[in-house]
Amino acid sequence: MKALDTLDELDRKIIVALQHDGRASWTAIADMVGSSTATVARRGQQLVADGVVRIAIVPALGSSGQVDSFLVRLNCRPGTQLEVAAALVAHEDVRFLTLVTGQYDIMAEVVVTGGAAHYPKLIQSLQSIAGIKRWRSDIIMHVYKVRHDWSRQLYAETMKLPAESEKTSLIDPEYCEPAHFDDADRRILTELREDGRVTFQSIGDKTGMNESSVRRRFDRLRAKGCVDILTLVPAAALGMGAETLLLVRVAPARLEAVANALSEYPAVRYLAAILDDNSLFCELITPSVAELNDFISHTLSALEGVEGWTGAMELLYLKRGFVETPWWRTQVGVGALEG
Repeated sequence: MKALDTLDELDRKIIVALQHDGRASWTAIADMVGSSTATVARRGQQLVADGVVRIAIVPALGSSGQVDSFLVRLNCRPGTQLEVAAALVAHEDVRFLTLVTGQYDIMAEVVVTGGAAHYPKLIQSLQSIAGIKRWRSDIIMHVYKVRHDWSRQLYAETMKLPAESEKTSLIDPEYCEPAHFDDADRRILTELREDGRVTFQSIGDKTGMNESSVRRRFDRLRAKGCVDILTLVPAAALGMGAETLLLVRVAPARLEAVANALSEYPAVRYLAAILDDNSLFCELITPSVAELNDFISHTLSALEGVEGWTGAMELLYLKRGFVETPWWRTQVGVGALEG
């Protein structure tokens, strides 16, 4: 992966624009960042080729039927953390995965399709991974916020970004149903998962459909909220030095109010209620540890109903939105774990 400290201001603005809309044309992105289309296209394509950015489009939750999501926290036997993480990355039901500081080694979101009858099979397959010493899981009861283009907070005043398009409240999984997809739709999304910017013409050539049919099908799924457009990028590429996971304990009667208040802060990328201990699971992204401390000391602690919290810094995130990041293996030098 290209050294992140070699990125310049234009590179960062292109990344921000791609997080706003990973399918936007290079012409539209050039307008957002104030540069020429040719320059933006060349720079953007290089960012993808260098592994700084990965753009993927995946079906939204619920596209394969009823789903339940679990927050999973793992302890590993000494020296096995990367091997366990590599095994979890390969598991199709792992949606989010990161190595962390603190009392756990790994935190993940695991999605179970088909209801409670499928819990035992999934748990057995994951807990049998060699190296796992302790496993703790909690069901995610409600998601209050998902922010895919968190980087817009950095350049909102200096870029011509369109109105915010991120999901600040997760569409209920039941909204996007299997009936909204047919086999042709799923073939299209298979191509877009590998390369979220592949042209509709290229997809048509591979799937035997014409370009207009591919475009129409994708636009329909996007309008229904049945696809997630992900632009994966290391936070450090944009000068954000602290990615943090918090479990916030809240007085039961204040859970909803605290969740609504936290949802308003740009630094909050993800926020959900979990079953255990009247808790909110919160992912924050801030430029530095100093600003993280400021948020905790002056914002979080001041909210009525907050009773305490535990936290962990994200050391390395390997998967988000079911998609593996293109850089983690290089960052930790684990080429031997590939495949």
